[in-house]
Amino acid sequence: MRKTYLLGIDIGTSSCKAAVFTPDGAVVVSASASYPVYYPESGWAEQDPEDWWKGACEAVRGLWESGRVRPEEIAGIGIDGQSWAAVAIDRDGVVLSRTPIWMDTRAAGICDRLNKEIGADRIFAVAGNRLQPSYTTPKVIWYRENLPEVYAKTDKILQCNGYLVYKLTGAVTQDICQGYGWHCFDMRNGRWDYEMARELSIPASFLPEIVPCDAIVGHVSAEAAAMTGLATGTPVVAGGLDAACGTLGAGVLHDGETQEQGGQAGGMSICTESYRVDPNLILSYHVVPGRWLLQGGTVGGGGVMRWFEQQFGAYERSRASEKGSSFDQLTELAAAVAPGSDGMVFLPYMSGERSPIWDPDAKGVLYGLDFMKTKGHVVRAMLEGTAFALRHNLETAERAGAHVDRMISVGGSANSALWTQIKADVTGKPIAVSRSDTATTLGAAILAGVGCGVYASYEEAVQMTARECDEYVPEGGNAAVYDKNYRIYRSLYDNLKGLMKEEAK
Repeated sequence: MRKTYLLGIDIGTSSCKAAVFTPDGAVVVSASASYPVYYPESGWAEQDPEDWWKGACEAVRGLWESGRVRPEEIAGIGIDGQSWAAVAIDRDGVVLSRTPIWMDTRAAGICDRLNKEIGADRIFAVAGNRLQPSYTTPKVIWYRENLPEVYAKTDKILQCNGYLVYKLTGAVTQDICQGYGWHCFDMRNGRWDYEMARELSIPASFLPEIVPCDAIVGHVSAEAAAMTGLATGTPVVAGGLDAACGTLGAGVLHDGETQEQGGQAGGMSICTESYRVDPNLILSYHVVPGRWLLQGGTVGGGGVMRWFEQQFGAYERSRASEKGSSFDQLTELAAAVAPGSDGMVFLPYMSGERSPIWDPDAKGVLYGLDFMKTKGHVVRAMLEGTAFALRHNLETAERAGAHVDRMISVGGSANSALWTQIKADVTGKPIAVSRSDTATTLGAAILAGVGCGVYASYEEAVQMTARECDEYVPEGGNAAVYDKNYRIYRSLYDNLKGLMKEEAK
């Protein structure tokens, strides 16, 4: 039987999404399954890797229900995952604990200590990234200091997609793109720096073999086939970071091309063909060989609206059958409010904040409340606040020498015309919308297609699959009010950060 389809699996923060694609990027069938995030203490955010696996099994099994594709027709599988996990497994592959995820900040004190003992500049020179609590490195050291029984049994530390690859194939690997979570990863050369690992007290035995993202690292085992319905022996590539796969799925391959991320988290990824760093940003390898991604990663994204809808959207949920989704109803309220939200400004620091302020103690703030404000004002201010976070990252990148003319938006928020227009107006940059809901899984599938020979090159893959649907051009008339509110946004944090840190003690 001719194998003509590619499967992409996305292990996100709130759910696993699986989609089958034709070689020209069309979705044949898709399915998803959700799982929880655990918040056991302030600053903690954990997930159970077994929940990812169960979610992946459920989503992949759901692909076969329509009968539109058969498992035997899948030519290859690519997996992407959220960043900065620290999945501790023993020699039998058993997960030893929940993993802190990208928004977890429990290891802030460890970072402060190591930045003094080893030297922040020394660490940055190797890793191209500052040592901050969101990354993998301090989480592993936190295990040593707080979960010694887990640390003692640990054989390897895996990333999110690496764990799914292991469950499907039994292969233990570290793709090059997700290497940026480790500060003993030599970002210039794409290899482990064992001297830095020693200085950080990271056992070299914890570090899996580094492989290209499109490398076939294994094949679906009989056990995994029984749980997912996949065909035994289907090739599986190493995969990569979700933001990088989304960047590839959006068609970003060349120097200066930029993806704007509108998933659970927000941010942007600027493709660069040269090593370009900034201590306030994030640098990773692209899933495409020979390229890096200069990134801004913020906590404020779709998760902000998810939280608001869960806490304050009961009325909209009750009317969803007749009025449309609760999110659409809330954005309709926001659309009725003038740009600038009549002076209301929101800091979207709902779980600390990553780039460019790197403050685990930062808090969400609504400024400008008074009796005239409505639910629509609050919603619009939240949409604008996430756009201000994006602008802050873009300005930081441009000071580092990157130049962004336009962005390609992916993720759930790209489906909102209002939100995307706000981002264009706030940043002053045109935003094209790609296959917003499937760009990330498409990028993972493209990795499988390149690895399995479905595509001769990444250029060919992008030419065959990239689609842009709409473009949002900045409306110049809104620039003044957004510039004013952006100044307030920056001043609010500058004036409150001392208090935030004091209250966190």
